[in-house]
Amino acid sequence: MLKQIELVIMITTTRLIAFATALFLIGCAQNSEDSVSTPTAAEIFGNPNYPAMSYGGYRELTRDVVPTEEQLVEDVKILHAMGIRLLRTYNTSQYPMAARLLVAIDQIRAGDPTFEMYVMLGAWIEAENSWSEGIWDPETNTWVEGSIPNHSKGNVVNNTAEINAAVQLANQYPDIVKAISVGNEAMVQWAVAYFVYPPVILKWVNHLQGLKESGELDPNIWITSSDNYESWGGGNPVYRSEDLTALMHAVDFLSVHTYPFHDSFYNPEYWGVLTDEEQLSKAEMTEAVMRRAITYAQSQYNAVVDYAASLDINKPIHIGETGWATTDGAAYGDGGSKAADEYKQKLFYGYLRDWTNNAGISLFYFQAFDERWKQADSPQGSENHFGLVRLNNEVKYALWDRFDAGAFEGLTRDGEPLVKSFSGDEISLLAAAMVPPFKSQMAVRRLASSNEARSAGDPVTESTYIVSHESLNPSNSDSATYPSAALKLTPWEGTASIEQLPNSVISVLTREGDWWGVSLELDAEVGEDLSAFSAGRLNLELRGDTGTTFSIGFQTGNFLRGDQVNNFASFGPDGDYQIQEDWQTFSFPIEAINGGANLADVTNVIALMSRTQDVNKTIQLKNIYFSR
Repeated sequence: MLKQIELVIMITTTRLIAFATALFLIGCAQNSEDSVSTPTAAEIFGNPNYPAMSYGGYRELTRDVVPTEEQLVEDVKILHAMGIRLLRTYNTSQYPMAARLLVAIDQIRAGDPTFEMYVMLGAWIEAENSWSEGIWDPETNTWVEGSIPNHSKGNVVNNTAEINAAVQLANQYPDIVKAISVGNEAMVQWAVAYFVYPPVILKWVNHLQGLKESGELDPNIWITSSDNYESWGGGNPVYRSEDLTALMHAVDFLSVHTYPFHDSFYNPEYWGVLTDEEQLSKAEMTEAVMRRAITYAQSQYNAVVDYAASLDINKPIHIGETGWATTDGAAYGDGGSKAADEYKQKLFYGYLRDWTNNAGISLFYFQAFDERWKQADSPQGSENHFGLVRLNNEVKYALWDRFDAGAFEGLTRDGEPLVKSFSGDEISLLAAAMVPPFKSQMAVRRLASSNEARSAGDPVTESTYIVSHESLNPSNSDSATYPSAALKLTPWEGTASIEQLPNSVISVLTREGDWWGVSLELDAEVGEDLSAFSAGRLNLELRGDTGTTFSIGFQTGNFLRGDQVNNFASFGPDGDYQIQEDWQTFSFPIEAINGGANLADVTNVIALMSRTQDVNKTIQLKNIYFSR
């Protein structure tokens, strides 16, 4: 009954807004003989004459300080000078920026009816109890000390307000608003604080499509949802469901996110200079690496295309978001993947535009301007530096050609003119660019030794299961085996780094943050069946910085499915064990660390995690194996 009442309120509110707005627009149309017809979404999307950009104009450490209409007029003129004709926003009711942006565009068009700038409005969608006082505990994979997000149900108040505001703005500015995106990375399940399942998105998409059918919303406006390529079925099969299929049928196009930049650290198989490229110049090496970054983005995009085709869904598929940061103090900087600099951003931006323009794909590049609210407590954090223009009005290298051509002449941001980064000194800029890491010297992030005769999910019948060992291997043991698939050395959300050193030593280095975690993840769609080891032992050697607090063991199940179980022994001042600077041998009975696991589905054969802020602490492991 409550759901019925909510729906009635939602529909009634929307229709009243739409009716009032329609009357307003009729009056405006009668008083405007100079109005210029604008292209439809079908004519804009996929058309290289309408380059797209993700836009956020926030200057301060919080979005509570919203840009003024005057500031937004300046930004729109700069965007237009960049060649951009289509903008994507992210919220409608939570912050007034989208409404002010439309006012700014309308104000410019009032003085020049031929001025073109169109908008895809983003309506923020989140789960019930999102951003509540609840605390996520990575050790137990549960919410504690507060309300728990209900991922099967949306935040009715927030989501209704966001959709209603989107409808109002679309009806108020029909010549500017060309699409509405329901949610931003709202379905990707690593967003534990707010994600929702596809039915929540589908409800709102169907609602908007219904308004189009009833004439309460312009039928030419396209409806979509913007999400990670995996959320659209292009990756982990856990996302593929009948509900997702229904959503793919309901939208007018799919808006897909792909981020090779992030995967230069998290999934670096594509990253780095190949052996036969090491003798090339710095520029040639970097160009080769960045072309592979484009190939990597194409592979994720094409995975969604292929999945849609397998369902006989023939919808346009565009890129709702991708970008390349120019600064980072951790995972992507000089101490990490060496990805973040202006030279690589320029190459990525140029190559990406070439591909998408030629392929008829709209690309909402992320993003126009740097913002600092995203990592307010970390000024050097990469999320603050994805823009093509810095907050100090420096135009980054990707736009130097336009700057030199006079595109920004006479334009200002916050009343000040734009200038070129590095004071226009290209030699200094190129010298500051980091050489991509050589593949031959990159940290090993994958343990390739596997038992090719066995498939993941088959019961392990041998008495010894070797994870990593400097001397033990199946050839010199009567009953031993390697994993059934390669093991990925996976850092969790940039909270730590993990790599293999010589002599089969696995080294972990913690970073800043209130928690950290890493794992040796089985690279398969199902886990390893170690049921025969239920009465066995996990054996390994450890050393590291004394006093470090962490848990170590293995994980069963899948976080995305909601059935992950941690099976851990605890180390540290309050733990059961202590780590020392010298190597120690540990042999943990599986029964003692089993947290109720299904040993037929061991997904992370080794995992380490902590809720303690131990910065720059080192932990090393070696000679890891399970025994019966």
